[in-house]
Amino acid sequence: MRELKIDSAKVELKLVKFIRNQTRSAGFSRVILGLSGGLDSSLAAYLCCRALGNDNVFASILPYKTTPSVSLNYAKLLARKYQVKTRFIDISEQIDIYFKDFPKANRIRRGNKMARERMSILYDQSKELGAMVVGTSNKSELLLGYGTIYGDMASAFNPLGGLYKTQLRQLARDVGLPAQIIKQIPSAGLWPGQSDEAELGVTYARLDRLLYYLVDKGFSDKKLIGLGFKKSLIEKISRRIAANAFKRRLPTVAKI
Repeated sequence: MRELKIDSAKVELKLVKFIRNQTRSAGFSRVILGLSGGLDSSLAAYLCCRALGNDNVFASILPYKTTPSVSLNYAKLLARKYQVKTRFIDISEQIDIYFKDFPKANRIRRGNKMARERMSILYDQSKELGAMVVGTSNKSELLLGYGTIYGDMASAFNPLGGLYKTQLRQLARDVGLPAQIIKQIPSAGLWPGQSDEAELGVTYARLDRLLYYLVDKGFSDKKLIGLGFKKSLIEKISRRIAANAFKRRLPTVAKI
């Protein structure tokens, strides 16, 4: 898609400088992130290594008992390739203990709890290591609120939030991330068989093109329909962006 094509060399340099500036301006030299084996966290880890050196990058692998083994293998592969320091912490016990009292909780609640448990662990580890927590949510997810507030959407700073998912995939290819990580089906891994695109009801390629013209270019519905987008999809995505705006801002403080 020509609309979303990026100059990977320039973007990489800009993000490396961003990471370096964010850590140094806050008085830190180290960072920590959750490494799932997915494209986004793998790319974030790579960029952090480029910015700060692998000795200053820590990654926590935080599986639940239903986390696919292939995800863990990809996370380990990425950590070995870039020599990232890792810790493996299984979150199954604390999640199961909590939901023992709420056996009827649906998978959305369980998935949100897992995301927040992981972030809680990352912030505890950050205190021990003296490392800033790096976010890994992309622009597509942030606009749609496709993430857990104070879970995977939390961070001290986020180097990936200005790039759509398809742009991250291009950047990952161009910087040489392992092909199997790039090609895998996008999934938050919150339950067996979960797929981002199945949940969203649209492929990232089509979604990102719509978001680009809707958000970046400010096209009207009429213009979007002229580009081949169905009115029902435009309305669905527009409603979702508006409904999840609260996730993209700090809590509102009453003024006295």
